[in-house]
Amino acid sequence: MSDSRNLLRSQQFPAVLLLVAAALGLVLANLPAHDPIATVLDAHISIPGTGIDMSVAHWISDGLLAIFFFVVAMELQYELTRGELNSFGKALQPAIAAAGGVLVPIIIYLLIAGDGATASGWPIPTATDIAFALGVLAVFGKGLPAAVRVFLLALAILDDIIGIIFIAVLFAHDLNWLFLVLAIVGVVAFGFLSRMLPSKHSGIIITAMIVVGVVVWALVLLSGIHATIAGVMLGLAIAQSPSMRARHVLEPWVNGAILPIFAFAAAFVVIPAVAPSELSPAFFAIAVALPAGKIIGITVFGWVAVRVGSKGKSPTLKIMDLVAAGTLGGIGFTVSLLLANLAFADDPGVRDQAILGVLVGSLISVVLAGIVVSARAAWHRRVTAASS
Repeated sequence: MSDSRNLLRSQQFPAVLLLVAAALGLVLANLPAHDPIATVLDAHISIPGTGIDMSVAHWISDGLLAIFFFVVAMELQYELTRGELNSFGKALQPAIAAAGGVLVPIIIYLLIAGDGATASGWPIPTATDIAFALGVLAVFGKGLPAAVRVFLLALAILDDIIGIIFIAVLFAHDLNWLFLVLAIVGVVAFGFLSRMLPSKHSGIIITAMIVVGVVVWALVLLSGIHATIAGVMLGLAIAQSPSMRARHVLEPWVNGAILPIFAFAAAFVVIPAVAPSELSPAFFAIAVALPAGKIIGITVFGWVAVRVGSKGKSPTLKIMDLVAAGTLGGIGFTVSLLLANLAFADDPGVRDQAILGVLVGSLISVVLAGIVVSARAAWHRRVTAASS
């Protein structure tokens, strides 16, 4: 059991599992097995007396994915207080690169699909999947300097912050302030309870935290803000010591079950039987903006940031290291899939093509990253061998 959990905490295996789950969802959606699976995903489950009534697919994206965002927020909290983003100096360079990795994909998307109903999809190609990108880096990047991984991690974390802001601000609807205020009160209570750990009543306190967390999730859902934001709020509020233990416990479940289930459900789309010229502009915009936009934005803005931050010294990252980071940044996947579902929630046809665009763009980025990162790692190994 411990070996399997360690495997799920690794960087390579969860990335492979995520890719397999998405591929399986896409394949089964286009086979005769489509109908029974679609029936299950469309089936509604309600909680009597609460007004909560959602399809299984929405329980996955709004419920299970909130746990993923809870874990992400705990990692954000650590990095912002003790890790790679705990000072202005550390955060500046990846923040500038992250800005480029967001702005350039948005520009490319709007140039291709900025007219009409598809314009609302501009946030989709801005995300970077931390787990997937680090997994690809671990597989192909043996020999790369540690500075590349640190830069990518900080960049992806900042990308997550931007994605969370997009979800909270752009996709709120019919905001209910009473429920939102009650949710915030619940978050404060959750944080207070976490600071009572450890104690001789730890079991009772942890149970109370779980109950409060579920109530906060329901209140956020009913407030009109996307329910995953509840996970973010709780993850930022929890005390750091219990947060590290909670991350350790939840990480195998997130990597081994929650993310693959979400990837399967999100990728369960029928490939339209149309000529390429009849595909939605959203498909092409995302498929281009993810790989090309991230490479251009992260490389150019990152080069400026590294040159400015080095202050006359030799830059810690070379231009090709930044290109490698840019190819990895184009793996949008988890958050991009969620953004595609949110941006085109009222237009299933465009939504499905946007999801295909995320899958195609992320796959292109995986292939490019494998080639560029492998070549760059080999170059660094040669340089290291020559200097030793």
